Amino acid sequence: MFEVFFSQVKDKVLISEQEQNLVKTFFSPKKIRKKQYLLQEGDVCKHLAFVEKGLLRSYSVDEKGTEHMIHFAWEGWWMADILSFLSAEPSTYFIDAIEESELLLISFQGFEEMLLQVPVMERYFRILFQNNIISKERRLIQSLAYSAEEKYLHLLANNPKLVQKIPQNLIASYLGITPETLSRIKRKITQ
Repeated sequence: MFEVFFSQVKDKVLISEQEQNLVKTFFSPKKIRKKQYLLQEGDVCKHLAFVEKGLLRSYSVDEKGTEHMIHFAWEGWWMADILSFLSAEPSTYFIDAIEESELLLISFQGFEEMLLQVPVMERYFRILFQNNIISKERRLIQSLAYSAEEKYLHLLANNPKLVQKIPQNLIASYLGITPETLSRIKRKITQ
């Protein structure tokens, strides 16, 4: 079950077999069904989730009931409400499965203990957190400065797997546009 996980770790840091065996002890495997929640708004995010297989989404719901996509995570990606996880504050997000998924979960206490016992994992997570900050900064700039068409073209160029795998209404929400606008953009691009 840890094949994808350690493949991702080894892409960023050197980790021994002994360290890998120790790291495994901090994680719990979990399978979730399509549309099953991993986290609901108002609950505290108690785990970081690594996606071994499947596809998750995080989103908020406004007072009108409209969903606003925050993040998608597929095989090899992490998912959590990191603010809630680190602060133990109630989450403002929902996290659920778009398709049946197999996850590796680690609790806050397990995470802290793992970082103490396996220092190479602290380096791994520092790299992940740095990349996450960069990604969020780029997404913020795009959401403020790019046109709807530019947002879609950027997503298409940088995440073609996402565009192929995720329903159009969720992609539109992620881009902050309506599904109808996304349809017009896609029609224009194909002409």
